[in-house]
Amino acid sequence: MTPEQQIDRWLDRLADERHASPHTVAGYRRDLAKLLRFMQAQQLASFDALDANRMRTFVAGEHRGGLAPKSLQRLLSSCRSLFRQLNREGQLAGDPLLGVRGPKVRRKLPQVLDVDEAGALVETDSGGKLAVRDRAMLELFYSSGLRLSELCGLRWLDLNLDDGEVRVLGKGSKTRIVPVGRHAVAALRALGAEEGMATDSPIFRGRGGAPINPRSVQLRMKTLALQQGIPKHIHPHLLRHTFASHMLESSGDLRAVQELLGHADIATTQIYTHLDFQHLAKVYDAAHPRARRKP
Repeated sequence: MTPEQQIDRWLDRLADERHASPHTVAGYRRDLAKLLRFMQAQQLASFDALDANRMRTFVAGEHRGGLAPKSLQRLLSSCRSLFRQLNREGQLAGDPLLGVRGPKVRRKLPQVLDVDEAGALVETDSGGKLAVRDRAMLELFYSSGLRLSELCGLRWLDLNLDDGEVRVLGKGSKTRIVPVGRHAVAALRALGAEEGMATDSPIFRGRGGAPINPRSVQLRMKTLALQQGIPKHIHPHLLRHTFASHMLESSGDLRAVQELLGHADIATTQIYTHLDFQHLAKVYDAAHPRARRKP
């Protein structure tokens, strides 16, 4: 079996058995295409011909070519996942990445809205026939911390407005139940009264009654933010970050926030503890007589 065939077989397994999203599979394919090009240039006919020195040469070449540290880390992760699977199947004797490390990535803290900015955004009255839909969409984003793909895929049967809950299909086809706040419930009831709540129909519709396109949501949010004069770059994931930050700031319960966001690893959620500490540090600097910074 050629390296190309081994990669195709592994990606098919990811999609079929592990239910990886098309976006995830496409990312792996792009990364591994870089590895294949390197092997062809080095005239390496199999993955067994790779070793740590060759992999360091590969990574160094990609770095010189302009690949950012974060992208290099993702590239190494893609290669490592493939090698691990081939090793389990007995198709690869060792680990070509043993001892190989990528560059350190400085973790950038996500931007968030403060409470007033979030309120101004979700309560905006865009006017026209999209106003009710826009309000319901923004309220649900902020109320429940949904991913863009999760919101676009929602159908009315996923909602229980009486109990204030929504069933969400997240990453890896994992389902979770998330609370829906009273403002979002009211906005969704208004949308349902206007457009109907047929159980299997999408909550947020695009052309022809199909689920709304993620790109349409992104552009709509940008337009609404400009109308409100919010100077930050507004996008759907910003409201997810804002939801998580405000929840953690108020509750201090990291594990609960992890469950609400649908994070498989709590380390992913821990970034919001840094955001919370930044807020506390500002309060401390402003209030404590020994901490006030000189102008």
